[in-house]
Amino acid sequence: MKQLLIGFPLVCLLFVAGCDTIPPDALVLKATTLQDRKLQSRKFQTSDEIKVLVACSGLLQDLGFNLSESETKLGVLVAYKDRSAVEGGQVAVKLIIALAGGGNVPIDKNQRLKASVITKPSLENTNEIVVRVTFQRMVFNDLNQVTKLEQLKDTKQYQDFFNSLSKSLFLTANDI
Repeated sequence: MKQLLIGFPLVCLLFVAGCDTIPPDALVLKATTLQDRKLQSRKFQTSDEIKVLVACSGLLQDLGFNLSESETKLGVLVAYKDRSAVEGGQVAVKLIIALAGGGNVPIDKNQRLKASVITKPSLENTNEIVVRVTFQRMVFNDLNQVTKLEQLKDTKQYQDFFNSLSKSLFLTANDI
């Protein structure tokens, strides 16, 4: 019993010390946040959020993504696709180091692309739905360790997504 009384405060102290690892700027918005949201968001002239989600779901599948999560009541879709991340330069460097007797150097092997879609009714207009999509990628090396974790900010990728979504919603609205 005495050991328990000594151990409990120690565990509490370690728990509280572990909570201090949140970076001080974790909740500070970056200067590019507004610019990123503008790139990632579009308004569509409809009040049918379910139709928008169905169109987004179909579009993601057309782009090669597999839906992993969906919650229509919350307006959320999450989809993934896996691709190769092997780069010729890394393979060449690995080969040169191996031939020089330097041992095994890990290289990028796979990447997982993630698309997240969130829809919500516009606050300004009841006949508009706001769609926000984000694309991220996680790269794994041949030791299955994460080497890159980044948000994709390719303007063309977002423009293509929203242009295709706009066409899909137009075709659906006109029963084409």
